[in-house]
Amino acid sequence: MAAVAEGSPAAAQAASAAAAAAAAAKEAEYHKDVQKLVDLLSKLNPAAKEFVPSSAAATPRKGLSADAPVFYYGSIGGRNGGIGADAGYIGYQQRMRRNFVDNERRNGYINHGRRRTNERARRADREESIRRTVYVSELDHTVTEERLAEIFANCGQVVDCRICGDPNSVMRFAFIEFAGEEGARAALNLGGTMLGFYPVRVLPSKTAILPVNPKFLPATEDEKEMVIRTVYCTNIDKKVTQLDVKSFFEELCGEVSRLRLLGDNVHSTRIAFVEFVNAEGAIQALNCSGMILGTLPVRVSPSKTPVKPRLNRVVSN
Repeated sequence: MAAVAEGSPAAAQAASAAAAAAAAAKEAEYHKDVQKLVDLLSKLNPAAKEFVPSSAAATPRKGLSADAPVFYYGSIGGRNGGIGADAGYIGYQQRMRRNFVDNERRNGYINHGRRRTNERARRADREESIRRTVYVSELDHTVTEERLAEIFANCGQVVDCRICGDPNSVMRFAFIEFAGEEGARAALNLGGTMLGFYPVRVLPSKTAILPVNPKFLPATEDEKEMVIRTVYCTNIDKKVTQLDVKSFFEELCGEVSRLRLLGDNVHSTRIAFVEFVNAEGAIQALNCSGMILGTLPVRVSPSKTPVKPRLNRVVSN
């Protein structure tokens, strides 16, 4: 057979055919490899998890995003000998949750302890105030708080004096608080002293005097003069109106210049502050303690606060 000359059309055709055959053989081999891989993967369990060796789990990961959390193997789960980052993060969350709960409990215990400390302090103050207070009964209506405080001041400094009305008796009673316990003990010796027309009884008190809110106390000389003409009334029937209270006192004691009747939905009775035109009217009103107003006996005692006039509210359009 004669040799094919190089560069001839026949030689170029032969080279092209050889190249196409080689490409076809390579394509067939590629498809064969792909088919083998498909057959292999089809035999695997699709629910199986990826196995990560402990050595690989201990190696810090690289290439994380800028906002990804960073966990240190040595401080989170590393000492267990190869716990993964997820397990370490769960342990970290659990520790943080325990710390939060411990702090909340600790703060709760501290606040509870503070409340108990405050309650103990208030209870101690109240008990100490009771030891400094005496109870005076069988008081004549002619005895005023100023006169009573003046007499008992011989036993010690008087901090507060409160005369109250008794609806079950024409007599009244009082509480006197001293600056020290010595004054209260000395005051017990005044039992049997004649004040007005009756001898008084003096006993240790079982309760403390409820303090008056300072903002309601008289601040000027005019308000102090108003207090002298004012009485404080309790145990008032809820069915009684303000006009009924005014008529009751004006008929027995004198002209009323100002009256404030107060009540709420919690207490079964109401209270009132009654200011008279003259101080004599207030003194006479003390004799009304125990009289029936409506369906209940009213209690009348000197007021510690004046009846301040109501301010007219400006209604805006």
